[in-house]
Amino acid sequence: MSTSHHTQLIKSEAKRLGFMSCGISKAEFLEEEAPRLEKWLKEGKQGEMQYLENHFDKRLDPTLLVPGAKSVVSVLLNYFPSETQRGDSYKISKYAYGRDYHFVIKDKLKSLLHFIHDEIGEVHGRAFVDSAPVLDKTWAARSGLGWMGKHTNLLTKQVGSFYFIAELIIDLELDYDTPVTDHCGSCTACIDACPTQAIVEPYVVDGSKCISYLTIELKNEIPNEFSGEMDDWMFGCDVCQDVCPWNRFSKSHSEPLFNPKPELLKYSKKEWEEITKATFNEIFRKSAVKRTKYEGLKRNIQFLKEE
Repeated sequence: MSTSHHTQLIKSEAKRLGFMSCGISKAEFLEEEAPRLEKWLKEGKQGEMQYLENHFDKRLDPTLLVPGAKSVVSVLLNYFPSETQRGDSYKISKYAYGRDYHFVIKDKLKSLLHFIHDEIGEVHGRAFVDSAPVLDKTWAARSGLGWMGKHTNLLTKQVGSFYFIAELIIDLELDYDTPVTDHCGSCTACIDACPTQAIVEPYVVDGSKCISYLTIELKNEIPNEFSGEMDDWMFGCDVCQDVCPWNRFSKSHSEPLFNPKPELLKYSKKEWEEITKATFNEIFRKSAVKRTKYEGLKRNIQFLKEE
């Protein structure tokens, strides 16, 4: 079978598994990204996310993650919900409404890898879902699945940005896609709307100022300088995506596992303020919100309440 046939097989199966799209790029050293990443880290824009400083070489070279790697197969999975939380509630980022995406996508990618073994033969590779030093957005952009917006999220025409990105790195040569052009133009909606001014310049986010970082990754107390700036977000933040003109094309996902518990949509601020550990465990069982733990969510709510 030819590389073109292998490529089509993989893309067709990815679509059958429910992925929104699939693009493929050559597994090689990310020369352009190296100085950019080094500068960002040196300027401390990772905040307390020390893990981003580890495995610098692996982040830039997929062959160090999968020996003999030839291709990076990038996939997108829609998570845009059909319903959102009530207006007078503390807010949760839409990606965390349902089942933790790590498990959902990992299962789909494992199925894709099994399919490759069955249909093509002995192919070595690994599935990556935010779980290793892989620059997901960079690989997706190189695979032609979208362009990096000024808010540093991947953007796709007709689709927007409310999707997860993951990849298979495999030692199989395939046909490679080409990057698409940037369509942000002169728009600065995301920069203007960011509540904490975390988008410090187009295409550069200071992670230590981002509400997602402050409510999820930050383990210490939220600094007082952000009081009154959190826009009622208790887990994550969607502001830069919500205001992006390209997201007017977003369509609801069709993955039942991403549907939220009814309480998540109907709870008021008062109900969130009174949430018990038992209720937290019930609403967020197998949810990405577990990452911040009950104590972390309570800390965030208390900070918002005192603003």
